[in-house]
Amino acid sequence: MLQKCATDDDNVERAVLRKLIKSGADGVVLPPPLGEHAGVHALLREHDMHAIAVSPGLPLTHCSSVRINDFKAAYDMTRHLMDMGHTQIAFIKGHPSLSASGERLRGFEAAMREGGCKVQRAFLVQGYFDYRSGLDAAEKLLARAEPPTAIFASNDDMAAGAVSAAHRRGLDVPTDVSVAGFDDTPILGALWPAVTTIRQPVAQMAERAVDLLFKEMRARRQGLRTAFVDQVVEHSLVRRESVAPPRRR
Repeated sequence: MLQKCATDDDNVERAVLRKLIKSGADGVVLPPPLGEHAGVHALLREHDMHAIAVSPGLPLTHCSSVRINDFKAAYDMTRHLMDMGHTQIAFIKGHPSLSASGERLRGFEAAMREGGCKVQRAFLVQGYFDYRSGLDAAEKLLARAEPPTAIFASNDDMAAGAVSAAHRRGLDVPTDVSVAGFDDTPILGALWPAVTTIRQPVAQMAERAVDLLFKEMRARRQGLRTAFVDQVVEHSLVRRESVAPPRRR
C-alpha cells in the first residue's frame, strides 16, 4: 500500500499512519523526513508496528534504516569542486531538523579544511530542501561584492533554485558560477544546464528497506527478536554540465 504524505502538518501525517494501522498493515517504510519524526515513531510503537527508515543522516536507535554516508558524499562533491579549481565555494544548508543536513555540512567543511580552503561563514546560507529556499539563498550569495565561484546545494531542489537565481542575474552556469546538487532527483532532467549531483540509489535503498521489513516481520511470527540494522549503500558522483573551472575575474 502506498500513502502520500506531502505535508508538514503533524495531524495529517498521523492521520495517514492511522489509516495504514486500521487497514491491518504490519509494518511501514518511512522516507524522509518521516524516518526521523519522533511523533510518527511514538504512534508506531503504540501499535507495535515495524518501521524501516530510508535516508536518515545517521543510524537510528528506534528502528532499522537504509542510507548512504551523507558525510562522505558531501565530502566527495566538495573535493570535486576543489579539483576543478574552486576555492570560493558556498554551501546551501538543508533543513535543520534532519540529521542528513548536518552530515552534509560536516562533509563540506571537512573537505574544505583538508584542502586548505577557508570556510567562510558568509558563504554558509540556510535552506530548507525546497526550491524557493535555494533561490533565496543563491540570491544572497550572488549579490555579494565578491560572490562564490561555486555553489553546492545540499539537495537538488535547492540546486535548481540556485541555477534560476544565476540566470535571473544574467549569469551563465557554469561559466560565471558552478552549481552542484545532491540526490539526483528527476527535477534535474528539466534543467539547463544539467546539474552535477550526488546520486542516491533510491530503488536499491527501497528494495533493501522492504527486505528488512519482511525479515523483521517473519522473525516476530517465529517468536524471535531482531536487532535494529543500519545498512549503508554506496553513493556516486554524477558529473554533468553545471560545473566547470572558475573563470578568472
